[in-house]
Amino acid sequence: MRFGIDRLLAEPALRGPLAGRRVALLAHPASTTDELVHSLDALAALGDVELTAAFGPQHGLRGDKQDNMVESPDFVDPVHRIPVFSLYGDVRRPTAAMMDTFDVLLVDLQDVGCRVYTFLTTLRYVLEEAAAHAKAVWVLDRPNPIGRPVEGLRLRDGWESFVGAAPLPMRHGLTLGELARWVVRRLRLDVEHAVVTLDGWTPARAPGFGWPVGERAWVNPSPNASTLSMARCYAGTVLIEGTTLSEGRGTTRPLELFGAPDLDPRALIEKMAALAPEWTRGCRLRPCWFEPTFQKHVGALCAGVQIHVDDAAYEHDAFRPWRLVALALKALRALRPEYPLWREFAYEYERDRRAIDVINGGPALREWIDDPQATQGDLDALAAPDEASWREEREAVLLYR
Repeated sequence: MRFGIDRLLAEPALRGPLAGRRVALLAHPASTTDELVHSLDALAALGDVELTAAFGPQHGLRGDKQDNMVESPDFVDPVHRIPVFSLYGDVRRPTAAMMDTFDVLLVDLQDVGCRVYTFLTTLRYVLEEAAAHAKAVWVLDRPNPIGRPVEGLRLRDGWESFVGAAPLPMRHGLTLGELARWVVRRLRLDVEHAVVTLDGWTPARAPGFGWPVGERAWVNPSPNASTLSMARCYAGTVLIEGTTLSEGRGTTRPLELFGAPDLDPRALIEKMAALAPEWTRGCRLRPCWFEPTFQKHVGALCAGVQIHVDDAAYEHDAFRPWRLVALALKALRALRPEYPLWREFAYEYERDRRAIDVINGGPALREWIDDPQATQGDLDALAAPDEASWREEREAVLLYR
């Protein structure tokens, strides 16, 4: 299969509308060609594209800022001598001065298929600013590595944040190009936009189910998105960021495992199976021990659970990471009702709202976990209508059938 950047490089006719226009690129470290050349370098080498600026989202254009709320500065690219503007530094939206540096913005960002991933918010912001400044946005599409499944509550009104761009469910099942079409449609933006589509994306095909395993190298789109397994787990394990438990940052398997020094992983797994065994399907759960080198519980030996989704036990259509991790938190609350579970310090610059509510797009999940009378069926009753409405709504923007 070919990604959008590879098609743009290989097909001069696709580049025709860029002639005579100043071009900028929004990219990150995973913005590479099939030959693992960074997209900025590949576009500069063409000779028929006038590159005048570049933009970096959270974690930077080329660098790897490890943690959240670690900002990147603006700089001048030392090779191509063009300005590189940070959209995770002094500003989150491109300023008027930044917008003045280009006519067409190419967006080449590898996403992981989850609402709580800030590249989607950055995409919304650049589309809005492009509409306001009469600029064009082209998305060079890349696969959604976790395919088409839909799961989770939709973000509620009033809960928008930098990790909650719009009322999508946690797993939306769209590529970034399709998301751009949805944003333009939902916000009724008057903006010139296009998608350079993928060629040969088959999200239902094993073993990748969205990612071309064995065909394309995995390059971390953010420092802790280290494997395809992480991407598969992330729509669930991102919830751990809103808790006092470690989500594995500071280990070699971040967001594939979670734990704390005082956790009993075997008891937790047993309780999960007792409460909702069907929510544990499609993966293997293994007790494990780890010592984070930074962030929560740094330097402390943690007992925890690793979610394995990379062997024969993985069932793509059965695995539901949002429900799985919600179940783990529910089980912990049942085992230890007074456990200090919820994180109280700032998360993505949100200081007045609980991190778990910001992540989930409202308080409903936390309330379900904290309510000893709430059952598996109660959460399904909340989520199922949101999931059904989203499947219907997204039909209008699908590019790959």
